[in-house]
Amino acid sequence: MNAATGASILLVEDDVRLAELVRGYLEKHGFRMTVVCRGDLVVAAVERSCPDLVILDLGLPGDDGFAVCRKLRPSYTNPILILTARDDAIDHVLGLELGADDFVVKPVEPRVLVARVGALLRRSRARDHGSPTLLTFGQLVINLPARSVTRAGRSIALSRTDFDLLALLAKHAGSIQSREVLFRSLYGREYDGTDRLLDIRVSQLRRKLGEDAVGSERLKTIWGKGYLFVADGW
Repeated sequence: MNAATGASILLVEDDVRLAELVRGYLEKHGFRMTVVCRGDLVVAAVERSCPDLVILDLGLPGDDGFAVCRKLRPSYTNPILILTARDDAIDHVLGLELGADDFVVKPVEPRVLVARVGALLRRSRARDHGSPTLLTFGQLVINLPARSVTRAGRSIALSRTDFDLLALLAKHAGSIQSREVLFRSLYGREYDGTDRLLDIRVSQLRRKLGEDAVGSERLKTIWGKGYLFVADGW
């Protein structure tokens, strides 16, 4: 049993058969499960039990998954994993923008779901033990313990996962970080060569930092190699 098991998970899924299958499989792996079948019941359920992770379907009665994400963030700071049949990049962008940490597209192999859940939980717990450090690049200040970012004195609102990506790139300023390394560090899994999650994250991060999404001089895409945080010019 790994360190992530024993955690409490709220599963939000209106397909009763699928919900029971997912709950049974995750319970066999040591997770404590609660199931909710309507989106408009999620906020109250989270407030009651504050689960370690939420698995969230998008197509729900009551509030849909997007509305649930919007209501949960930023007060709920634990991971949100979206489990959906929608394999649409626009849906993925919107879900990530609203605060989801990762996506799994149905149908998903149970062992893959367990791996994604475990990786999110381990990363969430490890994040709480960071060293109290400020990273300063010109007018850009990244406060690691406070998990805050300012540029020219202006606070920049970032999701948890956007902050993790920025902090990782900034800690290795001047060094190219490959997609393989970033996926292992941020998502606890191997890059499969096609997953666009990281590209979406970098694009969002550039926009929030005031960067041009194409041809950024500070968060550079190095084609065929990865991403580079440029220390100068902030």
